[in-house]
Amino acid sequence: MAVERQEFLEILQDSYSAYYNIVPSEDASAPPELPLIFRADYFSRAERYWLTKKITVWGNETNEYAYVFSAPGFTPEQINRCIDFAIEDMLPRVKPHKEHQYTNVKTIFVADRFDPESRKAVQKRSFSKSYRHSLYGFTTLLATAVDLSESRAYPNKAGTALADYFKKLFASRGEKT
Repeated sequence: MAVERQEFLEILQDSYSAYYNIVPSEDASAPPELPLIFRADYFSRAERYWLTKKITVWGNETNEYAYVFSAPGFTPEQINRCIDFAIEDMLPRVKPHKEHQYTNVKTIFVADRFDPESRKAVQKRSFSKSYRHSLYGFTTLLATAVDLSESRAYPNKAGTALADYFKKLFASRGEKT
């Protein structure tokens, strides 16, 4: 039983809205030819103090920007344009400093069906960048293709956690994984 794409996007947006700030596609400054549905921004900071807040022992900052694209199907060229846009849009938002651990960029492609070439384009795509030899953190691309006809996600190597996330999302709907 396949999931309707619009219904799945609403579930996905609701799931992300629990911890992420949702930016609609109109506000995300995406070119009109890209099928961006929304961007989700996540920011986290943890600190430990000694005696007072003026004496910080350590601090840790992690951020993520998730770009959700949706179409009936994707071509490999379209996937590459979407990923390039996401990386170019996210990089100026990164503010590396000594307490910055990472800022990841997620690209999620939701389609009714993926052909093998498009699926491989997502799975083979990678990007990583370190800031001051990783002393100021790093950035990694986490990408996945969500095939609604199979109720399955196909991630790149860095995005294997996304496959588990979508497996749970499909399971919560009663879909086979």
